[in-house]
Amino acid sequence: MNIRITASLLVAIMALSGSAVANPAFLPEDPKRPVDKISHDLNIRPEQFTACFRKVSPAPQETRPTAERVHSNKAILLSCLQKANANITNDRLDEVMDRYRPGGREAQLPMNE
Repeated sequence: MNIRITASLLVAIMALSGSAVANPAFLPEDPKRPVDKISHDLNIRPEQFTACFRKVSPAPQETRPTAERVHSNKAILLSCLQKANANITNDRLDEVMDRYRPGGREAQLPMNE
């Protein structure tokens, strides 16, 4: 009986974790950013945005990034996203990300500016 319950729970957990990965509403690394809305605005699939965003390293919550981090993350994210949609420009990426970034544009300004 315990084996059946354990197996059932394991199957349920795997099914839930699989659906969360297949259709990510928020990124585990950045839980306040709505992947579905951002990807819609950039005209890409949520999985594409998630894969690209995992390559960047956001500043820890409640901190501001360094200028180096901002530029590095932007280069990584933009080049990856452009592989999914060549029409994504730097300005369009800024516009979309600022719309959904907690704190807006000011939250992304480097701490040394």
